[in-house]
Amino acid sequence: MPIKLPPLNALRAFDASARHRSFTRAAEDLSVTPAAISHQIKGLEEFLGAKLFRRAKGTLMLTEAGQRILPGVRKGFASFEEAMENFGLYDQTGQINVAVTPSFGAKWLIPRLEHFNAAHPEIDIRISTTMEMIDYEREGVDIGIRFGRGEYPGMVVESLLSSEVTPVCSPDLLKGDHSKLESPSDLRHFTLLHDENPLLDEAHPNWPMWLLAAGVTDVDATHGMRFDSANSAISAAIEGVGVALGRTALIGRDIAAGRLVRLFKLSLPIRFGYYVVYPPRSRNRPKVMIFRDWLFEEVREPG
Repeated sequence: MPIKLPPLNALRAFDASARHRSFTRAAEDLSVTPAAISHQIKGLEEFLGAKLFRRAKGTLMLTEAGQRILPGVRKGFASFEEAMENFGLYDQTGQINVAVTPSFGAKWLIPRLEHFNAAHPEIDIRISTTMEMIDYEREGVDIGIRFGRGEYPGMVVESLLSSEVTPVCSPDLLKGDHSKLESPSDLRHFTLLHDENPLLDEAHPNWPMWLLAAGVTDVDATHGMRFDSANSAISAAIEGVGVALGRTALIGRDIAAGRLVRLFKLSLPIRFGYYVVYPPRSRNRPKVMIFRDWLFEEVREPG
């Protein structure tokens, strides 16, 4: 049978009274009244069946029973303090679980993680990729970057990146005798790469929309190859398969590195955006907020 323990507040009152040798000073230490301290000590003595204090020349002194129990009480409080300190360290270091969309993870986040690791080696990132809705509590997710309208009830939602779509291709595709691509109408000579992620709504810009905005009527917008993610379409463009409508939020590094070239000035805005999403409890977790702040710092950095 487990031993029945006295109330924690009574033990705190006992420890403070023994340390200060005064109910009044113990009350000041614990921000309660002297009467409350006296009541707690009386209850503890009744629980133990022994007197814990006596007065000698106006000073509060421990009885033999009080002297016997005090070291164990102080050891217990020291263990509590150590446990809370360790918990605080755990919440500043160790693993955090991050959920991202596959394309954002591959094209934006993962290439930048070396920056985070260099600045915060004490924090380990565990990444899961999905386009589906997430139950943060059930799946143990601390923070996510989602692509959508920013409608996530009950969550903290912060806009991270907006985006547009614009035609891009590999520079290798523009070499050779039959690779003239000077105007949007020239796209009829190239394979169009379509991002047909099933979770995108019908307002998301696609090839028919872009060609219409460009005033092009002689390009078959239904022609080409279809992919179920933006990342796959961009990867195909990098490999020289055809021309993709790249999201500007995802293609910056590929353009800077010369893997892709932007073909025309015309771009169409995307109603969807990238949002940092996390449960309110994550606000009180330093390591999660460190990662959140780093995301916004990276967005502000060029490239």
